[in-house]
Formats: sequence, structure tokens, C-alpha cells
Amino acid sequence: MRPNLSADAAQEILEREAIVRLMENASVEMTIHDEPHLTACGTLLRGSVNVYVSYLPKQNWEQTQRTVMAVRAAGFEPIPHVPARQIEDHAQLEDLLRRFAAGVAVRRILLIAGDRRTPLGPFGSTIDVLQTGLLANHGIQGIIVAGHPEGHPSIPAQALRANERAKVEAAQRAGLDVTFLTQFCFTAAPIISWIQQLRANGIRSPVVAGLAGPARLATLVKYAAICGIGPSLRNLGARAGALSQLATERGPETIIRALARAACDGTVDLAGVHFFSFGGLTRTCTWLSGAARGQIRLSADTFYVD
Repeated sequence: MRPNLSADAAQEILEREAIVRLMENASVEMTIHDEPHLTACGTLLRGSVNVYVSYLPKQNWEQTQRTVMAVRAAGFEPIPHVPARQIEDHAQLEDLLRRFAAGVAVRRILLIAGDRRTPLGPFGSTIDVLQTGLLANHGIQGIIVAGHPEGHPSIPAQALRANERAKVEAAQRAGLDVTFLTQFCFTAAPIISWIQQLRANGIRSPVVAGLAGPARLATLVKYAAICGIGPSLRNLGARAGALSQLATERGPETIIRALARAACDGTVDLAGVHFFSFGGLTRTCTWLSGAARGQIRLSADTFYVD
């Protein structure tokens, strides 16, 4: 405890510092349609911020490449989504990686299976891509893989646990670092519980908590349904008065406060937070900029960005 401070006051200082640290090192996600806003975001955030480039339905790899180059040109670190099932063959994978390396020196990718039920080529999973050995050969140093604190609508929990270990082991054999990025949740409890379970299973890979950036409640409900978010969506609905305030904007302050508190008391080890902007990249970056500069006020179990 700091001198001349009550235990509660000292705890608030620690939590405030933890929140600011999380915000300083946070990453954000964008789509190819957010590219015109990159210049404005470049004035809001420090240059080393990781900016993830998502892969939308009907998107192609040319669009990914152009956006990744724009992210680098804006001074950020690009991390493209690479859905394995969108890759037609080994030649396309190698061409994609070669262009990532030559054009913008991509060092990390978010490697996921993807939403397609039927793969376009021979890659049905992240492990299929890892087993090619091509990633490290083209300058990729690490991968980010998905974590599912609230489960997956079509994969049993036992299979998810086995997949988590298999991904880590396959990446290690390929000479790559692994980070888990969770699906977004609306409460901290599922994230904390999932990290604890991961550690209990002997997996020490860093974990980044995926969170929804500030957005209208209607937008959050829409994307939560698409992503199969379950229990915490119901919690969001209860707090929203049975979804009667769909035009109201909701931010991630309460869940961040809870994660910061858990980090302070040693309940969980969290490597960082990541914000899904859901089409509101500038809004998310503006909010994040203020929080990262420490322009926050703690209040009860949440905080406000001034």
C-alpha cells in the first residue's frame, strides 16, 4: 500500500494505472472499408499500434493486400486476417505470404479457419496452414489464433480445449510464437475463467482479450448474434432494459475495469486488449486515444473517458 493512502485509494490508483497500461498497448480492428479513416486515426494513436485487417465475406486477397499496405503507410503495424478456408492452394498461400513480406514486412497474422463451411482448397484449419512450413520462410514470426471464452456454436468444449493445445504445438513446431485473441464478450467473467482454464491445462501463451469498441447497442447485438456470443449477450440485454435502448451507445469501460482489477490482484495474466470497431474505426480510435493518455475518471465499477 502506498504511504498515507487508504487501502481503497491505493487500490484505485493501481487499477487506474492498469487500465492506462492496457489502453496504451491496445490493438484495433478495421475492415477494408475503413481505409479512408486511417489518416485521421494516425493522428490519434501512436505509430506502433497493431491494426488488424479483417476478412469480410466477398472480400479478396487483393483488397487485403491494399489495405495492409495502407495500414503500414499510416505508420501502424498491420496484422491481416488469414482464413485458411479462403486459400485456394499452396501456390496462392505462398504468393500471399511473399507479397506480405515484400510489400509491408508483415510479421504476424491472425490465422483462423474461417467461416466457409467448405474450404476453397486443401486448408480446412489453421493447423493445415501451419504444417506447410511456409509462414516462417516468409518472415512471419508469430501467429494470433482465436480463443472462445463462451464456447463455439458448432464445436464442443472438449474439442475446443484439444484444438487450443494442438494449435500451440503446431505453431511451435513451425518456429512461430502464438498469442490467443478471444472472441469479444460483454462481461469479464468468461474471459477470466477461460484464461485460468488455459493455464490449468499447461498452456502459457499470451492472451489478448477481444472487446467491442464503443458502438450503438443495436450494432453490438447484431455482431454478437453473428459471432455466436451467448451468455454475456443475455447479460447485455438485461442491463439494456430488454434491448429497449438500441440507439444507446455502449462502451467497454466496465469490462476493462474488471479485467484491470483481476490483473492487479493476480487473478489473471492478460497480455493486452483488442478492440473490434464494427465499422466505427474513428470513433474507437478517438475513445482509445483519450484513455491511453490517462484522461479517465474512475466511478464505482467502471470509468469514463474525458
